[in-house]
Amino acid sequence: MTTVVEFRNATKEFRGNPAVRNVDFALKQGEVHALVGENGAGKSTLTKVLAGLYPLTSGQMLMDGRPAYFASPAEAMEAGVAMVFQETNLIPSMNVAQNIFLGDESFFNRLRGINIKAQQHLQRLNFHVEPTALVSSLGAAKKQMVEIARAVHHNARIFIFDEPTATLTPEEKEHFFALVDRLKGEGASIIFISHALEEALSHADRISVLRDGELIVTDDTANFTRETIVQAMVGRQLTDELYGNAATLRTPRAPGEKVLALENVSMGKAVRSATLSVFAGQVTGLFGLVGAGRTEMMKIAAGVLKRDFFHGGRIRLHGEPVRFRVPRQAVTRGIAYITEDRKVDGLFDTMGIAQNIFLGKLVQGSNPLSVVSMTEARENAAQWIKSLNVRSISDTSRVVELSGGNQQKVVIAKSLIQEPSIIIFDEPTRGVDVGAIAEIHQIIEALADAGAAVVVISSYLPEVLNLSDRILVARQGRIVEEMTVDEATEEKIMYAAVH
Repeated sequence: MTTVVEFRNATKEFRGNPAVRNVDFALKQGEVHALVGENGAGKSTLTKVLAGLYPLTSGQMLMDGRPAYFASPAEAMEAGVAMVFQETNLIPSMNVAQNIFLGDESFFNRLRGINIKAQQHLQRLNFHVEPTALVSSLGAAKKQMVEIARAVHHNARIFIFDEPTATLTPEEKEHFFALVDRLKGEGASIIFISHALEEALSHADRISVLRDGELIVTDDTANFTRETIVQAMVGRQLTDELYGNAATLRTPRAPGEKVLALENVSMGKAVRSATLSVFAGQVTGLFGLVGAGRTEMMKIAAGVLKRDFFHGGRIRLHGEPVRFRVPRQAVTRGIAYITEDRKVDGLFDTMGIAQNIFLGKLVQGSNPLSVVSMTEARENAAQWIKSLNVRSISDTSRVVELSGGNQQKVVIAKSLIQEPSIIIFDEPTRGVDVGAIAEIHQIIEALADAGAAVVVISSYLPEVLNLSDRILVARQGRIVEEMTVDEATEEKIMYAAVH
């Protein structure tokens, strides 16, 4: 197959520190090439050079055998390179159709015509998204679908997908990989970045592993196993204890005090008479397909969303009825909600690590004068950076300079610094590598062992089974099933979520 993109001794430095170092990488025409590695390994940095976001510090990039340089993403797009980012880059105030055709509009536009074209395009991709919906009203999964639809619309010949399936349901993943097969059949070349190693093994033609900014190995997929990939990624053996048989080997924690209860809670069409309980000293897993209302239920409990004023049900905290008007009221009562969308809701990405973490403490209201001690902020940040193993170029790095997984750790630290008694993790390991997943799971386990009430919302069944002491299944805005981890299986949970 013809080589369409090649990097030779590619190095990209930030503040004199190499994020990618002397990488030789080749992408061939009509292949799916998986790029895997831990957070901070350099995967996104390398592909962002190809997408025109960064220039190389040294080395060379070739396209079709000729030296290439893109000063902007627009130049890369003109050359046929489209990138779907891990964190969506849509315009929230525009609707879905406008975002899909952004930059490719006709001189005269009719909004109705754009909406019809967008609907036809989305239907061809099997993406169930309303073209007239504002992007700001969409969840993370549907935003990702819009990003993919926009990239496909531009008829690129090189596609870069950065964690495209992290928020998709199993059915939506099937549609996505069918799309990948179709693009490949049309001669397009695809770089696929994923922490889901099973997806790389199932759908890629070749796999390249990066570690600490260096290319460790590139080979045909048939020559890899999950174990060999993990060993190349982390430089050590990693057992299957992460998603192995841990759920069947450990003893579920006994429930403590009922600390949080939702009683017939409703919010429009998203949540309909939902009833659930959360107990201290336990991990409660909350599973459901996209649109099941699981995130909305927990956002209502955390004061992020408001339930219906009339017939909206009741929320009890330690047996006492509560109604939070704003999230700060929930924070002061010991409830922390860790968002699934860190870019939009979780971080101030142009601020430093220390400032982001310390904001979690300020929001508690323990500092009425809002006097910020940068010495205290840096000391707190140093403790959490060490505790959560946040990898950064320096302690003064801005959050935007961190990899996705390290940004997730900062979001977690910002909530845990509040010392909450009820912690709600919404997709805590989305876009996180296998090493960091283990660390985040250890944090969740330690919180429950210390007596905290932990809720884990996850779309990944092995994670739900591995972490949970009891499992709740949501469907169409309600809790339709409750089971202990002893009696739960992937088949039972999925059956309850679908039927």
